[in-house]
Amino acid sequence: MKAEFTAIIEAAPTGGFWAICPEVPGANGQGETIEETKTSLREAIVLILDDRRTDILRGLPDDAIQDTVLIG
Repeated sequence: MKAEFTAIIEAAPTGGFWAICPEVPGANGQGETIEETKTSLREAIVLILDDRRTDILRGLPDDAIQDTVLIG
């Protein structure tokens, strides 16, 4: 899956950086550099979205239709 998300990155008070993604509540990352922080955030986003997808699909009936929707 390819998608574009917003990364809000700030300097951490103790050094390094931390980041959040407003489109994915709960997704945050941290690192010593901005690139490390973005990588950490990217991994958190993927984990959260994969978990949400798995959880939702688990409860679907067998005859549910699964398709894709393009945005943008």
